[in-house]
Amino acid sequence: MRLLTYHAPGTDRPRLGALLDGDRVADLSALAEAAGADLPGDLLGLIRAGERALATAGELAAGAAEDPAALPTLARLTLAAPLRPGKIVGVGLNYVEHVAESHRTLDTDRELPDRPVLFSKPATAVTGPGGPIRHNAELTEQLDWECELAVVIGAPAFRVAEADAWRHVFGYSIVNDISARDQRRSGQWFFSKGQDTFAPFGPVVVTADEIPDPQRLDLSLRVNGELRQSSNTRHMLFGVARLIADISSGVTLEPGDVIATGSPSGVGAGMVPPRFLQPGDLVEATIERIGTLANPVIDAR
Repeated sequence: MRLLTYHAPGTDRPRLGALLDGDRVADLSALAEAAGADLPGDLLGLIRAGERALATAGELAAGAAEDPAALPTLARLTLAAPLRPGKIVGVGLNYVEHVAESHRTLDTDRELPDRPVLFSKPATAVTGPGGPIRHNAELTEQLDWECELAVVIGAPAFRVAEADAWRHVFGYSIVNDISARDQRRSGQWFFSKGQDTFAPFGPVVVTADEIPDPQRLDLSLRVNGELRQSSNTRHMLFGVARLIADISSGVTLEPGDVIATGSPSGVGAGMVPPRFLQPGDLVEATIERIGTLANPVIDAR
């Protein structure tokens, strides 16, 4: 399923929906109420409720798909971030070419890391599809982009072996790991990457059964229609299963947590000369089988 959170016209209450074939959206909360089914009203609750709730959601969506003309189109709705993660674990330097460009322009190590490079982004950094990325010129002159596959955790994971990692994945989405390159502090990335709106997330969460191999997905990013990044997740240094095993060796991953699995090359800091985001820009991050996450950049002063 392709699950999303949205607002209907004239309403402030977020709704849990399923994007069906084409562009029709089924209101899972309304369908559950009409059917007398027990279903959480938000995506985080659905993830925490486990396999039975997910199966119920699938049955409701399949029933709604029999009469798609009765459903609203995606264009009539306002999307929100699919959920608010408990934590976002970022992965740095996880593509070979990005390691090289980061060494050249950001003074990181030349050698490939032998273990995943991890950092965190707070939940307050999350913004949804269409949500503005805030550019505050008093804080940064080097606002950068990074298109990343997001892994949404479905079951608690602690000291999980690589071979068992897949059992803990609920699904996949997109995170644009926005970075203020000039706000790194003595090697620490939290403020550089954790400011409000620095984690655009969405537009949907695709359940794991629909993406059996997350290491074979094309990903790209455009700024104002110009291609800046283009790669494939097969080029990750550390794949999804390895990341889950490494993180969970000392940190419990909980349902709804998100792993942002790293960026390929093509970031603004690596261009010659460097190019960074400015108010008025439109950033579009695309991953095969998931969709496109588009966000405008605004002046936040």
